[in-house]
Amino acid sequence: MLVSIDWIKDYVKLDKWPTDKEFCDRMIMSGSNIETISYLGEGIENVKIAKVLSIEKHPDADKLVVCQMDLGKLGKLQIVTGASNLYVGAYVPVAIDGSVVPGPLHGQPKQEGGVKISAGELRGVKSDGMMCGPQELGIADKCAPFMSKDGIWLLAGDYEDKLGENIDDVLGLKDGVIDFEITPNRPDCLSMIGMAREAAATFGGKLVYPKTDCNTLTEKSSDYIDVEVKSELCKRYTARVIKDVKIAQSPWWLQKKLIAAGMRPINNIVDITNFVMMEYGQPLHAFDIRSLAGGKIEVDVAENGSKFTTLNGVERTFDDNMLMINDANGPVAVAGVMGGLDSEIKPDTETVVLESANFVGSSVRQTSKKLGLRTEASGRYEKGIDPNLCEIAADRVCALIDELGYGKVLDGSVDIYKNPENPKVVSARVSRINKVLGTNISRDEMVAILESLEMKVQGSGDDMIVTAPTVRQDILQEVDFVEEIARMYGYDKLPNTLPKLDVKAENSLSWETRRKIRELLCAMGADEIQTFSFINQKIFDACRIDEESWERDTVDIINPMGEDTAAMRTILTPGMLDVLARNYSRSVDAVRVFEIGKVFSKNYIQPEGLPDESYDLSIGIYGKDESFFTLKGMIECMFDMMGIKDVSYIAEPEYGVYHPGRCARVVKVTDKGEEVELGIMGEIHPDVASNYGIGDKVYCGEFFIDRLIEFSSREIQYAKPPKYPSTSRDIAMVVDESTAVADIEKVIKEAGTEILRGVKLFDIYRGIQVGKGKKSVAYSLTYRHDDRTLTDVETEEAHAKVVEALKNNLGASIRDN
Repeated sequence: MLVSIDWIKDYVKLDKWPTDKEFCDRMIMSGSNIETISYLGEGIENVKIAKVLSIEKHPDADKLVVCQMDLGKLGKLQIVTGASNLYVGAYVPVAIDGSVVPGPLHGQPKQEGGVKISAGELRGVKSDGMMCGPQELGIADKCAPFMSKDGIWLLAGDYEDKLGENIDDVLGLKDGVIDFEITPNRPDCLSMIGMAREAAATFGGKLVYPKTDCNTLTEKSSDYIDVEVKSELCKRYTARVIKDVKIAQSPWWLQKKLIAAGMRPINNIVDITNFVMMEYGQPLHAFDIRSLAGGKIEVDVAENGSKFTTLNGVERTFDDNMLMINDANGPVAVAGVMGGLDSEIKPDTETVVLESANFVGSSVRQTSKKLGLRTEASGRYEKGIDPNLCEIAADRVCALIDELGYGKVLDGSVDIYKNPENPKVVSARVSRINKVLGTNISRDEMVAILESLEMKVQGSGDDMIVTAPTVRQDILQEVDFVEEIARMYGYDKLPNTLPKLDVKAENSLSWETRRKIRELLCAMGADEIQTFSFINQKIFDACRIDEESWERDTVDIINPMGEDTAAMRTILTPGMLDVLARNYSRSVDAVRVFEIGKVFSKNYIQPEGLPDESYDLSIGIYGKDESFFTLKGMIECMFDMMGIKDVSYIAEPEYGVYHPGRCARVVKVTDKGEEVELGIMGEIHPDVASNYGIGDKVYCGEFFIDRLIEFSSREIQYAKPPKYPSTSRDIAMVVDESTAVADIEKVIKEAGTEILRGVKLFDIYRGIQVGKGKKSVAYSLTYRHDDRTLTDVETEEAHAKVVEALKNNLGASIRDN
């Protein structure tokens, strides 16, 4: 935001004003970021103010005129020009012989160090110099006064006693203009008064507000205009009426301030509304009352597909999310963005309706973005404006119009303000602020700082009850006062000390569990991988996931970068298969990998809340030496490390991504006998492996880490080495292919007496020797007694019971050892 130092001085009273450099340095230290400082008249040398005495046609050029100029004590000069906006009696800038202008000259590029002007001849007629347009004196095209933007600069005002004097001295063109970077959380600083408030607090000065009261007629604004607000997107709408308006050029002091702020002077009424917008940060708009059919203003959303021509002459199409200002016949302005072409102030305008409104920032931002139309007004609404400024800003406009004699103000206003915004009250503690800053600032000093920022402080002792003005929308909690105190106290005064932390940092149980799992799996030869959390939902088809399965109920991304990142993953297995397929395609013979990553699911308890996030563990292996039991062994080692007991492996005949009958749900049996699923493991379905381009058998498992933590035991129980020896017996049996290993182990454990201490599977065989549809399964059984050495008879009796149970319950055929 461009801020004129001279403009700031109008509101801040200091015993001694600092130099421009000192001002910038102190403002930076109090938290205002400054990009650059420049000067309006930079590069102007010896350019004078002159008066046009006469204008005659050039004898040898149709487009040129010869002007006689009065430069006061410097005498009279003759200037030849092609400008068409001149008239006798006009006051203009003249660069005489030897003058320097910053340029650029019309039709030429800008030159380093400016352009030196010399006397000469144009088509045989002597010219003692050059009359200057705004651009030639360094004023940007967009800021050139409307009446001078395409020709010579016609100076507003009477300069009869200033003829021949330097223009930069007379017009105050030595004013410094600072470009402040305003952060989005400080919309109050998008105004001269906002920056003046910062300057007054920084330098200990007094903030003086401009006059807002004025003389009014007995007629009321409500006699001329009726306002109806139909949408909640308009927080407040204030309208005032001014009669007997005289459209003219604004006085130079007003034009200068607008130019310094980067705005083009248009005419007195428009300039005053723009001036007050820059002064208070509240956008305003002036309507010619003749353009408001029926004296009606209605604030409502547009009709979908409706068209409207804005002030810049462009016809635009609107939808029903865009807020409009309408009269009895239709739209007259885009709320918060730009007025309409037919409602603008014209040279013959006599009665003006002044709008000072507050619109919801998000609505203005969306409208501005859709239309590709951004203005000073829309930029302010987007960041948020205090609704309480509406009436103040409208009163200020009326006061200026009355003071400058440009019209007569009607009494009162039409003000629709359904939900007034009240000042925020926030508690803060002196001790807490000092602790955060590492300082020992007294309460009185803190109170003085906050009051200099126009905050009211109550309370006593350590407690401060602070009422923040409604313009400070960034003050929400105690920590916000830490910043306010720090920047006004002086960042350079804060001690260089490290904070004392009483908090002992500890790793969470979840983090510690994940660390241990990583260490264990790495020790078993597995490599850790990480895959993207974003997925393409087509992967569920490749993985044979059922259409109605919970895995497909994904959290979708509102603005995905592409189809492959359209949703958040619900399981890790598809990403695991991607990695295994990539390794297989590069001829890697064997792979063991795992991933610990977040999965995401919809929040069904609070649908408007954030999605649920949790950690899963995925393990994937393939290779000639890898099998279902390799994977199962890795998982059992993990369970042993975590102290998870009483785990069952329940065969699943069909489970989407897995091979039918070659996968198992891994469940924990609770003390109440309930089965809680910890995860699933098994051989990947051949069709799925084929979809991923993998030709070998692939084994994967996925587990819920939160459930593993729930059933883990951190207590390590130690058992004494047994005193008496154990003995073992091997048993091999032929059973149906459909018989699950888990069922076999269950029968063995139930039939075994108290001396059965271990059951270990060591072989599975399929082949012609055992017959079609059959398999051979072999176990090693361990027997031991705690109090004595077992006899062969005791062992054989216990073993015989196991054999008998296998035959009776499973129809097993026992093979000879």
